[in-house]
Amino acid sequence: MKLTPKAIIVQKFGKNAQFTVDEVQDVVQNGCPGLAIPQKGPCLYRCSLQLPEFSVVSETFKKKKDAEQSAAEKALEKLGIDPSPNVPSAEEAWDKLIASVKHLFSNEFLSSQSPLRGHFIAALRRDGDLYGSVPASVIAVCDSKLANLCKLINPKVESSHLLVLTYIMRAATRLSEFVVTSEGQLSLWRKDPYPPEIMESSIIRQSESLDSICIEAIHIPCSLEMAAHPVTLNVSSTGYYLDVIARTLDQTDGNKILVSSRTIGKASSEMRLYFAAPKSYLLDLSSDLPNVEEVVDFEGSLNPRASHLYGQDIYGDAILASIGYTRKSEGLFHEDITLQSYYRMLIHLTPSGVYKLSREAILTAELPMAFTTRTNWRGSFPREMLFMFCRQHWLSEPVFSTCSNSLKESSESSRFYEKSAALESAETGKECTSGGGTAASDNVRCEVKIFSKSRDPILECSPKEFYKKQNESIENASLKVLSWLNAYFKDPAIPLEKLNNLVGALDIQCYPQNFFKKFSSYRFIHNVQQRKMGEKLLQANSINMLNAIPEHGIYCLSIGGPDSGIYPSNGCLSFISYSVSLVIEGETMKELLESREEFEFEMGTGAVIPQVEVVTAQMSVGQSACFCKELPPQELILAAADDSARTFSLLSSRACCLEYHISLLRVTEPPEDRMEQALFSPPLSKQRVEYALQHIKESCATTLVDFGCGSGSLLDSLLDYPTALEKIVGVDISQKSLSRAAKIIHSKLSKKLDAAVPCTDVKSAVLYDGSITVFDSRLHGFDIGTCLEVIEHMEEDEASQFGNIVLSSFRPRILIVSTPNYEYNAILQKSSSTIQEDDPDEKTQLQSCKFRNHDHKFEWTRDQFNCWATELAARHNYSVEFSGVGGSGDREPGFASQIAVFRSRSPPEEDDLLKDGDSAHHYKVIWEWDGNGLSRSSL
Repeated sequence: MKLTPKAIIVQKFGKNAQFTVDEVQDVVQNGCPGLAIPQKGPCLYRCSLQLPEFSVVSETFKKKKDAEQSAAEKALEKLGIDPSPNVPSAEEAWDKLIASVKHLFSNEFLSSQSPLRGHFIAALRRDGDLYGSVPASVIAVCDSKLANLCKLINPKVESSHLLVLTYIMRAATRLSEFVVTSEGQLSLWRKDPYPPEIMESSIIRQSESLDSICIEAIHIPCSLEMAAHPVTLNVSSTGYYLDVIARTLDQTDGNKILVSSRTIGKASSEMRLYFAAPKSYLLDLSSDLPNVEEVVDFEGSLNPRASHLYGQDIYGDAILASIGYTRKSEGLFHEDITLQSYYRMLIHLTPSGVYKLSREAILTAELPMAFTTRTNWRGSFPREMLFMFCRQHWLSEPVFSTCSNSLKESSESSRFYEKSAALESAETGKECTSGGGTAASDNVRCEVKIFSKSRDPILECSPKEFYKKQNESIENASLKVLSWLNAYFKDPAIPLEKLNNLVGALDIQCYPQNFFKKFSSYRFIHNVQQRKMGEKLLQANSINMLNAIPEHGIYCLSIGGPDSGIYPSNGCLSFISYSVSLVIEGETMKELLESREEFEFEMGTGAVIPQVEVVTAQMSVGQSACFCKELPPQELILAAADDSARTFSLLSSRACCLEYHISLLRVTEPPEDRMEQALFSPPLSKQRVEYALQHIKESCATTLVDFGCGSGSLLDSLLDYPTALEKIVGVDISQKSLSRAAKIIHSKLSKKLDAAVPCTDVKSAVLYDGSITVFDSRLHGFDIGTCLEVIEHMEEDEASQFGNIVLSSFRPRILIVSTPNYEYNAILQKSSSTIQEDDPDEKTQLQSCKFRNHDHKFEWTRDQFNCWATELAARHNYSVEFSGVGGSGDREPGFASQIAVFRSRSPPEEDDLLKDGDSAHHYKVIWEWDGNGLSRSSL
């Protein structure tokens, strides 16, 4: 095993190596020279390492442990020590393997802290011919050093649990003076007895802490026609638990039992699969350096369920048990396994199951169809689930490649992501590319590749979509892979044509031969489950179909309680309480399976089963609903049930259905842009930019000021198109937003400057900190001014003040103002049907609508906006025309975003004149850029 630099230093110097970590405040590189706003940097650490002869100091890092390792690396470099391990050759690994096996049977090992020690002591309590024999399978499993040496000898060991046994047994044959082997037996003996004093002390110490125990385990038959069922393992104080498991599997002793080389479920547990060794296991003992393939004759058929749990083929019946010897426990460690936990492990092998368990809502939650925002996402994140899926199925960790629209690319393995600053940025939502450096304005897309342990390609996902943040691209790409995998696991018999359509829709490339080879066992499980469920569903069709929504699988629907008028809409978070019960046909008896006092999910993303979302969408806050649906896959029901054995009995004997009781507690309105994106493509924000761009081109404007520029989204977008603009200016009162805008625009302009053929003639860009209701003479007389979706964030009197100031003092030749059309909220929020012109309840419906954003101080109807704009234009000698984006001006309720375009009627020379006393500079320059690529602050 590779030692870290710090471990090498500690191993060499011990207490004489003193690591001291200090917190430091480093200079923040914000990627925007000249930005006048102080930038608060992350907490950084620096490590000083004092050794007897000298000391070293590390660079600064975000994590203390990274600083310590850096200091240790510097010390090793100064000492002339190479920290990289010397990887032994196959011959050297073989020699080390023989030496390691020899050490296991030494006097010293019996008093060690290795988990194997418990097995060796238990072997000394076995009776008759089994006395002192240690099953080779536990040696292979409990000593990771041996397994790693075997991998160096033959990399195929990674995908074959039997090859490790081969090499251990062959190594033992080279130790005939110390170790005894027997032809055809997978067990080892020490040739000479242990000294009495060692053997006695070890056995007494452990026997005193070991009483007879009963352990609940799960028997998994190889036949899918037989259900997995609980068994009790009775381990006496003088017995060996592997012998007990062997008898449960109709084997004579534990030497004939194989153990899964990795734990099932949590890595920290001792839960493993136990199954019979092959009937004959032929070994070629002729060469010193093994280069063999196993020759196996298994008894029994393939066990699809156990194979699926383990990730490798298992034949015959298997026992799932949590039992063994550990470093932490003096005696035998054990935990009971219930039928419920077994079924939870089964569903945890599917992407949807991972998500359901992370939400603790097996019968209600569903893997969402889209990753919207980290804020609205609930449960395990897609990237985290993809890593988990790969680990569970013995696949290599996923490889992510990010690419920005500036064509910077990088390909990173998952392990690098764990340590890289790119991942930390992704996890905290920072905008960056993984190729090094920060490019906040770049849109990023991410590709994912999945390989087998032997590096055979399984899946590739190459999304076409770009995202503003790297973490969004990673999460969305991961979710696409999970969605495709989920579709397969829901129906492994899916027709090839349908699977290919799904591949194209999700930008997936599948390697069928490698994929189906890996997941073939699940097809057997699914086929039997579907046949059994089909039999039960035929009987369940007699359930009352009154008040049904058959297309959604909803029956016996009833909604009660007063209508509060507050309905959930797409993008909002709905908070419900619910319970799910198993209802037996013809009886009043119900079996409660799952309930939550409060459960939240985002509407419109498929984060719950369709029936729950359809019913919730019809409810108002405070109402309750009850409905029935047909049974989902049986393993979901049994994973949710507390008494899985009883529930299984009910499912096997009677026709059943599920009954849901739901109460809608409250809803949290969606952000404005999310609500609009659900209805418009392209989004309204992009349509507004395109509208403004059209007028900028038509007017041949060379100067532009964006009032209320925020994070610079409009200015940033304008730089992507060829225009006559030479100077662009943004004004806002939020320094945080201006800081982001500066980074975005600086990055974009710098790239345009470096491009072989610049697509913009912008020679100057300035960002000001100030209120748009206060005049600053530096912004007088611009060709065009924009104020998109800003005035509704002000009080109405402030909006009127802005209108007067901008048209009387700033006096741009053209001013474009947009604001939400309140009448359109009924459609966006789905709080009523589309308002018709002759609808007598139009006023009532409008009153039930909420503002699109909690920060909006007002939202005007078309009449209110027209009145405001018309009066302003007449007052200041401007003409005004009305338009909009989203929807249609010819149909009710008009455009979703209403726009007024003001044009000055005064001669240009008159507009250019400043009034006396109007030359004051009330704004602060936050950042400015000139055509030579220089950024600076005037502060």
